[in-house]
Amino acid sequence: MRHSPVVRVAGALLFAFSTLWSFGALAQPGANEQDEAKEQAQREITQPLNNSPVWNEVRSGAPQTTTVRGRETDVLIQPGGQTWRSLRDGQIAVYGGWALVGLILLIAGFYAVKGTMRLDQPPTGRKLLRFTLLDRLIHWATAITFSILAITGLVLFFGKTVLLPLIGYTAFSWLAILAKNLHNFVGPLFAVCTVLLLVNFVRDNFPQRGDWQWIRHFGGLFSGKDTPSYKFNAGEKLWFWGGACVLGIIVSATGFVLDFPNFDQTRQTMQIANVLHATGAVLFMLGGLGHIYMGTLGMAGAYDAMKTGYVDEQWAREHHEYWYNDIKSGKIPGNVVRDNSAQGNPVPAHLPR
Repeated sequence: MRHSPVVRVAGALLFAFSTLWSFGALAQPGANEQDEAKEQAQREITQPLNNSPVWNEVRSGAPQTTTVRGRETDVLIQPGGQTWRSLRDGQIAVYGGWALVGLILLIAGFYAVKGTMRLDQPPTGRKLLRFTLLDRLIHWATAITFSILAITGLVLFFGKTVLLPLIGYTAFSWLAILAKNLHNFVGPLFAVCTVLLLVNFVRDNFPQRGDWQWIRHFGGLFSGKDTPSYKFNAGEKLWFWGGACVLGIIVSATGFVLDFPNFDQTRQTMQIANVLHATGAVLFMLGGLGHIYMGTLGMAGAYDAMKTGYVDEQWAREHHEYWYNDIKSGKIPGNVVRDNSAQGNPVPAHLPR
């Protein structure tokens, strides 16, 4: 059926008009889009550069589009990162820092009042072997690596707040670089030393008779009267299991996670490891301060035990009476006794029964 020219022209005009109207409708923003555009325009006036809707969408956790391939590459901004930063720079840094300062002041005050704990009776001159050469090597290797990690960790953790205003940017940058590299390379060595320490000293750190009595009297630290114990008292055992074992393993394991990010762990894993590492390290340093104090200034003769391996018979009798009695009765084989009371080289001796 053929249409007249007028009908064909009218149809063509109608088709063109409908097509243009459709494109115009598609191009024209809806009510919501218009409102959002007006809000954004108003925000640019009152709050320049505040593109809140865009950043809300980015931080929503919904997958985004990036050109990088790998784990978490579809995450432009991780909202948990702000939580981690607030926790690390907030509660952990503030409470941990003040706890360290408070304990140092407490130890200084205690030393000022009590001074060094000395023997009730004069030394006999007879020396008992308390630590072998292997014991001392493992202990000092662990102590030295721990000290390096503690000092460098404090620089990295509190350096910007405490040191940067004092020494300036140039000096602090060099110090921070040195601390970071020392911390990263000494950390795995400390982990090895911790394992050796656990294996070497575990046999003498199991609970024994008299440990609870020692805890009840706090080892006579305040009363001035020693509580009998075996080779290691309950305080040393708590430090061994809680410090060297639990905290040592925590800081070592989390340190490996932070030290070797090339094992494809996620950012959330790194953040959790960092929080555990910082918390465990602060607790480790708190316990280490008490251990160092008792092994040096706190108790006369304690440092000699780890320096030379020997302690005086009277020291063993007063501080570790059960251990001394086992040596005296012959229950503990292989403990060397020597007499320094004679001139010249020390000679083997036996304890009087």
